[in-house]
Amino acid sequence: RSTCGVSRASDMARITLSQLRHSYLPNPKGPDDYVLKDIDLDWHDGGAYALLGPSGCGKSTLLNIISGLLAPSEGRILFDGNDVTDLPPEQRNIAQVFQFPVIYDTMSVYNNLAFPLRNRGVNEAVVKDRVTKIAEMLDVTEMLQKPAAGLSPDNKQKISMGRGLVRDDVNVVMFDEPLTVIDPHLKWTLRSKLKELHQKVRATMIYVTHDQTEALTFADQVVVMQDGQIVQIGSPIALFERPTHTFVGHFIGSPGMNILPCILRDGQALFEGHRVVLEGPIAAEPAGQTAGLTQIGIRPEFITLGEAGVPATVRKVADIGRHSVVDTVVGETVIKVIVEGEAPVQGAATHLWFDPTKTRLYRDGWIATQESEAVR
Repeated sequence: RSTCGVSRASDMARITLSQLRHSYLPNPKGPDDYVLKDIDLDWHDGGAYALLGPSGCGKSTLLNIISGLLAPSEGRILFDGNDVTDLPPEQRNIAQVFQFPVIYDTMSVYNNLAFPLRNRGVNEAVVKDRVTKIAEMLDVTEMLQKPAAGLSPDNKQKISMGRGLVRDDVNVVMFDEPLTVIDPHLKWTLRSKLKELHQKVRATMIYVTHDQTEALTFADQVVVMQDGQIVQIGSPIALFERPTHTFVGHFIGSPGMNILPCILRDGQALFEGHRVVLEGPIAAEPAGQTAGLTQIGIRPEFITLGEAGVPATVRKVADIGRHSVVDTVVGETVIKVIVEGEAPVQGAATHLWFDPTKTRLYRDGWIATQESEAVR
């Protein structure tokens, strides 16, 4: 069977968010009153983006501001440089797919997919062509004449996605936690289908989720949010390899990054009295600021158990199939290590070797080491 392409209109939007702030209070007094704080962001045509963060961090608020369902307290939204901040949703040419599928149970699958086009007076021949192509992409061709009421939740969400993709004048398609109600064993299939759809239609897509797996498998660029702020924007690899904030290190990865207490002495990082070699020079503290909390960040994947390094004791071993997660303890600090192959036994004495090219220093949560030239 053919892999049909769907042409898009040439006016897909570059989305710019400029100095956005939002509060649900009528008279916000300070930063804590804002659910979004100083958001500046650029999304380019045709990209696959994710907004990732825990519940309550401001992801859905930001999505609703982009779509026009909510007016920001401060700041502007621009599509291709044109200010759309005051435009209603219907004038922004945005399709939004929600957590719970929005479809008409009394209509057939075909009529559900056709509805956004017929609502705009599109010629029936064009409607048939578009619906047929989208149905083929979604693998729902065989159910086009079935009533939508009888569909399983995952197929209902496919139809909801299809309704967002069927128009060719859409600037951006936004997905707000679209797989929340889908059975776990079907989530992988739908995630893969969504990625495949993006590669075919090349529409700008923004995917909101608190699930790191969904974000990292769908998006080319991930925006990580915490407490209404953007803490890092980057590719999935960049977020994993070099988190710029300890929150990103902790939130992304399974298990997340080890965050270890340390002190600085003569330009060296010390953990439990042991010198730890870092990725590069430590950045100077900003002028006028008091010494901040310093911590070492190292992912479990970049620690090796052996004869050299920081002395440790094995506290627990969890075999999770592909590898083992070994909990070691140094002083009062638990350090997780991922071990391929045979793992040590509980209670064993060992040493932890930190890969220096992957060992970062953080000051007050933010990365404070520079990459060495050898690493770049």
